[in-house]
Parts: sequence; C-alpha cells; structure tokens
Amino acid sequence: MSDTTPPPIPSQPPPPSGASPETHVIDYRAAEHLLAARDPRGAVKLLDSVIAAHPENTAARLLRARAFFAAAQLRPAALEFELVLEREPDNAFAHFALARTHERAGRPERARKHFRLAAALDPRPDYLAAARFED
Repeated sequence: MSDTTPPPIPSQPPPPSGASPETHVIDYRAAEHLLAARDPRGAVKLLDSVIAAHPENTAARLLRARAFFAAAQLRPAALEFELVLEREPDNAFAHFALARTHERAGRPERARKHFRLAAALDPRPDYLAAARFED
C-alpha cells in the first residue's frame, strides 16, 4: 500500500460531539436505576451532565439531591433540595427530604421547620409523624 491510500470507511458514523436530548433522558433513567441499586455516586455522575444541559430541570435536581443524600454528601444534598424548593415551594417531598438532610446533619430546628411544612402541604402519616405537631 502506498501512503496515499485513504483510511478505511467506518461502519458507523462517529457519535455526535454533544449529547442529545434522548441521551439526557437515557442518563436520567440510568441514574434512577443506579440510585435504586445503591450506587448514588454513579447516579450523581450521570446527572451532572443532564443538569449542565438542563439546569432548569427540577426532576433531575431532585434526583441528584436524593443521590447526594444517599452518598452522605449532606451539604450538596441540602443545596439541591433548596434549589428545588426555590422553584417549587409547595413540593412536600422536597421539604421532607431537606428536613431529613438537616436532621442527619445535626440541625434539628431547621429539620423541624421543613418537617412541618411537608406535613402541612401533604398530611401523609409519615410526614405528620416526623412533624411532631404535638411537641
């Protein structure tokens, strides 16, 4: 062969340089599965690119907050839950999860506030029990 021989034609085109919306959906779903399989750090890695592309996506931020919490990264978890609550102040689950984060970090007064907000927004038995309104 001479030096002028063209390179072989690849059987498939190279992947696009940027991720597509479909890729982000796949990454989000994979992150859900990783979190369910108790791999929160893997979930966070996948969600980082999703959130970089779609910073307004509250569902992705909520999932990343849950992953941070499961990985015992309490400060990043609290920041993500707070961001969700800035956008959705009536999200009872986010209040409850933020309360659990504060509780785990040794901030009982902050926890109580969010437990009570969660229970007021959604009077589920577990939210009501955590709110301890009788105290």
